[in-house]
Amino acid sequence: MEVTFVTLWLAIPLALLLLVIVVLLVILTSYIHFHFRVCRLGKDDRIELDLKALFGLVKFHYELPALVFQGIEKGIKVKLEESGIAPVRKDQDLEEQIDKQSIAEWLKNIRIALKATRGLNKWLKDTLAHVQITKLDWSTDFSLGDAAYTATAAGAFWGLKWTLAGWLSRQVRLIKAPRMFVAPVFSDELSFSTEAVCAGKLSMGYAFYSGLQLLRRASKVPGGLRYWKKLLSRNPQASSEEEAD
Repeated sequence: MEVTFVTLWLAIPLALLLLVIVVLLVILTSYIHFHFRVCRLGKDDRIELDLKALFGLVKFHYELPALVFQGIEKGIKVKLEESGIAPVRKDQDLEEQIDKQSIAEWLKNIRIALKATRGLNKWLKDTLAHVQITKLDWSTDFSLGDAAYTATAAGAFWGLKWTLAGWLSRQVRLIKAPRMFVAPVFSDELSFSTEAVCAGKLSMGYAFYSGLQLLRRASKVPGGLRYWKKLLSRNPQASSEEEAD
């Protein structure tokens, strides 16, 4: 009886440990799926991004329903809608102004990230090389108001699209061949509409490994982790001041 009791108490933690190992393996072999869509129809713009992980247990949806150009000085006014299902659900709408100052701040933060991480470009290239693109469709309909100009521009659009597709194929893994469409509209009025859809996935295991690699590279730079902590916080100004010092 004592032997059976001891065996039972040994079997329970071993079974729990085995269960944890199995769960971790399932998680690490799962994928982070993304679906990106850009659409412009007349004066209406829409940008959407969907992220899904852990077999749909974690979902995020980001949407830019409007881009309003307010002039050279004021820039572009954007409204970001965020929703999703996660351990902590958070639905919110944010309005931001993209102007010269915000672009300069983004460029400054990029320089700080490059300074705070050893080999950031290589890390980014290695990470993108593991991204699998399962769908890439891009269609464009347009008219320049003149049949000859429209026909000439259609050839230029074709060349531009396939050049971009070729560049992308060298950065990520294209599982399926991209589908590109250019439809010239021969009318007397100016018109333009386009829709681009990109879907793909990244292994959760490699995403975890990539995060550890980024942490390791930042730790090799004096103050690198401190720079990244401030960059990821909501106070980019502090990072800028630190760089100035």
